[in-house]
Amino acid sequence: MRKKIYARFPEGREKALTFSYDDGVIQDKRFVKLLNDHGMKGTFNINTGLCGTGRHMSEEEIRELFADGRHEVAVHMLTHAHPEELPPVGITHEVLTDRVNLEHMFGGIVRGMAYPYGNFGDKTVAVLQSCGIAYARTTVCTGKFEIPTDWLRLPATCKHTDPRLMDLAKAFVEFKTPDKPRMFYLWGHTYEFDDSDNWNVIEEFMDFMGGREDTIWYATNIEIYDYMRDYRRLEFSADCEVVQNPTARTLWLSSGGEVRSIAPGEVVSLA
Repeated sequence: MRKKIYARFPEGREKALTFSYDDGVIQDKRFVKLLNDHGMKGTFNINTGLCGTGRHMSEEEIRELFADGRHEVAVHMLTHAHPEELPPVGITHEVLTDRVNLEHMFGGIVRGMAYPYGNFGDKTVAVLQSCGIAYARTTVCTGKFEIPTDWLRLPATCKHTDPRLMDLAKAFVEFKTPDKPRMFYLWGHTYEFDDSDNWNVIEEFMDFMGGREDTIWYATNIEIYDYMRDYRRLEFSADCEVVQNPTARTLWLSSGGEVRSIAPGEVVSLA
């Protein structure tokens, strides 16, 4: 009987946790400290055209906060415009200018995005593809822990304002995953914690979810996207008893319940 083969995250982990927070506001500073204290990572979606206005951090503050490269910075469109209300050229300008600004600020490559207002459609998705955006988060919440199949229409598990937050967290930790890997994706705006005076909500969540490095991979959005993209590049023999890793990263899988690692360029027998 052919063995069942399923993806695993780095070090053979079955689960991943990631955060996505919008607008580049000053409350991100407190949030980043919480992430660091708990050994977690997040993605922060920034409107560079709004730097230094209202609650938005200045460019200097953004540079300083994310200088160590631990967390991901991603596109949130230049001025937080509604993409579907713009013509394609307007979407292109908003996305590419924001991307270029972030890349110049940090000297890297920015490939992620969150849709302002959760506003998207086929027109916007087509533009993002031409702009080199790899994934884009919506405001759709599923209450589930599925790995995305359409990364340019990326849903979340929930927003931190969801009254089910801790119930979902407990379900995620207790979830047994003998087959496919699972991901908890949390999104929101950090200014909401100040507005509602409830930082305790995210602190309780992180306290509960932290310290589980043996089973949960704490990663940015782009790290999970890139890992799953490379996993899909694995080459299998016709009977699925031999696998080759053509990528530059070590990949992990479960074959017949046994967790295996495949180094870059390695050919492994699963028989």
